[in-house]
Amino acid sequence: MVIKVFLATSSGSTAIKKKQQDVVAFLEALKVEYAQLDIACNEQNRMWMRQNVPEEKKPSNGIPLPPQIFNEESYCGDYETFFDAKEDNAVYSFLGLAAPPGSKEAMQADEGQHIVENGTHADESNEEGAGDDSIGHAEEDGEQEEEDLQSEEEEELRQLEDEEEADVEEEGEEFLEETREEVAE
Repeated sequence: MVIKVFLATSSGSTAIKKKQQDVVAFLEALKVEYAQLDIACNEQNRMWMRQNVPEEKKPSNGIPLPPQIFNEESYCGDYETFFDAKEDNAVYSFLGLAAPPGSKEAMQADEGQHIVENGTHADESNEEGAGDDSIGHAEEDGEQEEEDLQSEEEEELRQLEDEEEADVEEEGEEFLEETREEVAE
């Protein structure tokens, strides 16, 4: 199995660059084999990534930003889901890989502390009176989380656009200043 990390090597956004570096550095630290696929210089990579990110994981504009992570053809997630898995010591399961013996993730699995989708531990039992009603609340919570994630992604996209605009303005001001100095000489 090959982990594929879709990156933009010539991104103008420092936020995207930092996220890409974080993913790659962490995979290297874990000694996970992966392939970097550039979407900036390779149109086929860009199109494949865009087509294979699930619709529910795409931002409102429909264009997923790098880094995007796949295990072969299976979508693992974006930076945010990778970061969450990293914080939960669940990167191997996020990547669809078996955790190596002795890793924190393997030790958690041995202790039976698998985290269920709704955020509870598998060894926790439902409290009295929860019954089937808890399933409906879990679905509502999941929908709210999805809406919150969309809002966060939209805000992040706006921030990235603002950063890029600020970078362009700064470069333009530097160019004007250099031009003024040359004219003054």
